[in-house]
Amino acid sequence: MDAINLLEKAGLVDALWSPRVVGELNDVQVKVARIHGDFVWHDHEDTDELFLVIQGSMRVEYRDRAVTLNEGEMHIVPKGIEHRTAADEECWCVIMEPRGVVNTGEAGGELTAANDVWV
Repeated sequence: MDAINLLEKAGLVDALWSPRVVGELNDVQVKVARIHGDFVWHDHEDTDELFLVIQGSMRVEYRDRAVTLNEGEMHIVPKGIEHRTAADEECWCVIMEPRGVVNTGEAGGELTAANDVWV
């Protein structure tokens, strides 16, 4: 039960849009990810999703608006709401969601990451 350095762990992630697990509490996984560009539009029918920026900035886009997040800021996407994440420059973020959630939801595609990969 040592301290987990989120920046160090994010630096170990070897690919964009590939969240990696750094811890679990109950059935929720804490993941780090590196993002750049636009993700796919998707939703998670059964769960909320939390994003916390640890380096850089990003947007959580909805069909009618966007929420910009800077370092130290977080946003929670409510379950069932279509969204996508985007970053004009590389951003490192923490994602919290239940174990087993597929990052692309039902949308699938090339950006679907393997689940339960630890770093």
